[in-house]
Amino acid sequence: MSGVNEIRSAFLDYFRKNGHEVVSSSPLVPRNDPTLMFTNAGMVQFKNVFTGLEQRSYSTAATAQKCVRAGGKHNDLDNVGYTARHHTFFEMLGNFSFGDYFKERAIELAWGLITKEFGIDAKRLLVTVYHTDDEAFGLWKKIAGLSDDRIIRIPTSDNFWAMGDTGPCGPCSEIFYDHGDHIWGGPPGSPEEDGDRFIEIWNLVFMQFEQLTKEERVDLPRPSIDTGMGLERIAALLQGKHDNYDIDLFQALIAASVEATGVPAEGDRRASHRVIADHLRSASFLIADGVLPSNEGRGYVLRRIMRRAMRHAQLLGAKDPLMWKLLPALVGQMGRAYPELQRAEALISETLKLEETRFRKTLERGLGLLSDATAGLDKGDTLDGETAFKLYDTYGFPLDLTQDALRGRGIGVDLSSFTDAMERQKAEARKSWAGSGDAAAETIWFELKEKAGATEFLGYDTEGAEGEVQAIVRDGSAVESAAAGEKVQLVINQTPFYGESGGQMGDTGTITTDHARLTVTDTQKKADGLFVHNCVVDEGTIKTGDAVALSVDHGRRFRLRSNHSATHLLHEALREVLGTHVAQKGSLVAPERLRFDVSHPKPMSAEELKVVEEMANEIILQNSPVTTRLMTVDDAIAEGAMALFGEKYGDEVRVVSMGQGVRGAKAGKPYSVELCGGTHVSATGEIGLVRILGESAVGAGVRRLEAVTGEAARAYLAEQDERVKTLATTLKVQPADVLSRVEALMDERRKLERELADAKKKLALGGGGAGDGADAVRDVAGLKFLGKVVTGVEPKDLKGLADEGKKSLGSGVVAFVGVSPDGKASAVVAVTDDLTNRVSAVDLVRVASAALGGKGGGGRPDMAQAGGPDGGKAGEAVEAVAIAIAG
Repeated sequence: MSGVNEIRSAFLDYFRKNGHEVVSSSPLVPRNDPTLMFTNAGMVQFKNVFTGLEQRSYSTAATAQKCVRAGGKHNDLDNVGYTARHHTFFEMLGNFSFGDYFKERAIELAWGLITKEFGIDAKRLLVTVYHTDDEAFGLWKKIAGLSDDRIIRIPTSDNFWAMGDTGPCGPCSEIFYDHGDHIWGGPPGSPEEDGDRFIEIWNLVFMQFEQLTKEERVDLPRPSIDTGMGLERIAALLQGKHDNYDIDLFQALIAASVEATGVPAEGDRRASHRVIADHLRSASFLIADGVLPSNEGRGYVLRRIMRRAMRHAQLLGAKDPLMWKLLPALVGQMGRAYPELQRAEALISETLKLEETRFRKTLERGLGLLSDATAGLDKGDTLDGETAFKLYDTYGFPLDLTQDALRGRGIGVDLSSFTDAMERQKAEARKSWAGSGDAAAETIWFELKEKAGATEFLGYDTEGAEGEVQAIVRDGSAVESAAAGEKVQLVINQTPFYGESGGQMGDTGTITTDHARLTVTDTQKKADGLFVHNCVVDEGTIKTGDAVALSVDHGRRFRLRSNHSATHLLHEALREVLGTHVAQKGSLVAPERLRFDVSHPKPMSAEELKVVEEMANEIILQNSPVTTRLMTVDDAIAEGAMALFGEKYGDEVRVVSMGQGVRGAKAGKPYSVELCGGTHVSATGEIGLVRILGESAVGAGVRRLEAVTGEAARAYLAEQDERVKTLATTLKVQPADVLSRVEALMDERRKLERELADAKKKLALGGGGAGDGADAVRDVAGLKFLGKVVTGVEPKDLKGLADEGKKSLGSGVVAFVGVSPDGKASAVVAVTDDLTNRVSAVDLVRVASAALGGKGGGGRPDMAQAGGPDGGKAGEAVEAVAIAIAG
């Protein structure tokens, strides 16, 4: 029992046997804490349970929680690869008690697992307690039999945990392992505590108090337990290693990296292999949980992680993208414990490959920018930190790469100013992730849910119902009544109104009583099960406790249902046409249209869109029943239902099935099967028709489809048909012949354009020019020179004109200056091949550009182009070229 997978299973099995509910890891993107960028501890998913805002069906739990610390408050990124225990991705093993057991049972469970189940030598263990926590001190003596000198009192915040400035808090007790006196370091609390001899393996938090204000703290009525043990750390200990990167999991990933690069994980290259192994885990899990690389927020942090790994792949000499080749090794190691890795493997692979391909171009650009920034620096000089930080932050060019690139030239980097710039950026990042206050504003809904319970949704079967007003909220506060003209939010015990979620907009309609009438403008879901009706009181007064009649806007609901069902059909069609890597990344189901975002690395072709639309309409024409079943999540997925990653599903889920496949792998099988809580048509024929309006990019690796259904699709097609008829009338052909007629006109236009361009070239070469005396072939310093000012010639055609001029001369120099209607000028200079060793077209065109009020110009020795703002100096520009030739 020493492999990482075995240790994880043993931990969870131990607590399951001891009465704990084993809860799956929550996503890496927190759903209940806007102050966090990523889930960074096991307790995050239970935050509202600890604060009393949420109730669960169990009072004790155990988890293996995937965590990332690479942005926001907790950032270990720059240390990874160079220390024994820093990671961007790690697994936190934990057990939790929500008002069930407290200190004594927590200590019993921890000591029993470590010393009996894991077989760790008790003589090597010591613990810390908060300096005033006499109860914990006594329990460790009683349960573990530890002597006083092995129970260390710590007076600092290291051993006192708090959720924030206010809220639950309490003392901690940390368990340390002594690796022996052959390793430098001292016990916690000593001057040598930063050494590696004594390593913390488990932290037990005794959630005992509630901090009301800075000065006032009271006992919690239901003390709780929150523990955390790093899986990588305990695995290193159980495998007899002192370094997390020496455990079996990391060694398998490092071995894959070594095999792919052919570079041993030794010496200076050891850190690179470690960075790649660690960052492969964090990047892959983040992508699986719906994060994609971008230039802001979570996507930006993911991009930094990926590019740091890819930079180390480049250091190892990898000539082609490497990371995606290592993914199978990761899935092989962790896919059984985290099946989302297996389900998202194709998407992860495509994303890694595309990002590394792009980053290799970034490296090339970064090296060029660095060369420009240091052009004036000599050996012994220092590059300012602001420039180094700009390269790092804006262009993804790491500091260590900047240092490596400059080291050979003897140039250093001002690390102090770089650090200052980095700290400023971190401060801004902290501000942006400090939370918008939404969590505090949402507290009222948790309170109302605790009081009234979850809303029962009746809208799958009906669009009208009766209910009782449980609460009225106005301006964020609960009130007893509301009168005509007021905007309020109503909570009702049961409702047919669908609350916005899963991309589907909330319902609208009316609510009436014997004495009042309200218009429902929107419906939202709050506090995981509370339906909130946004209303305007049209007449009368409504009060809490009133009996109400609720009526959903039928026409709007019908269009919403049609569009939602159509997104399911399009989703499956996209997977059939593009591949199983396609996953929904967001959607909007509105009454008038639908918008559907999917993961796909490149634009879709017209043919692909056509096939997707055809496949969806095939299922619509079947008019097959849309069936819904209630199943457990595991059973639904086992039967092939698609789940949207990151969505929160309860113990029981709705599985929506529609259609029978008619082609490909789906032929004769259920076509679309998805977990979905939205409202849908009862038969696919109700959708009528789906028409894709177009597709576009909305971010790296994400494509957006927009479509219409039913009456909106019919109206769109009718409008298109009317356009074709109007066009046919204008062209004086039948509608069926419009395309061939337009193609003929386009061919004719292209022919005329070519003839016109040829005529302009002949006119420009044949004399007449601008009448400024610069339009004939002259002898300049023994060379034939053709210099002309031309009008009516597009700048893009000047090079072709110059080529013709070279042919007419045989040997010589050609200079043409074209003047555009807005008064600007373009200049082209061409030199025949036999003269490029005497004169350069680049040097001559820069002379012309200067005469036109411009700067620079470029090209080849035989052909160069430039421009300038002053077309009135065109003749002078030609003469300037002649003078330059004459020397």
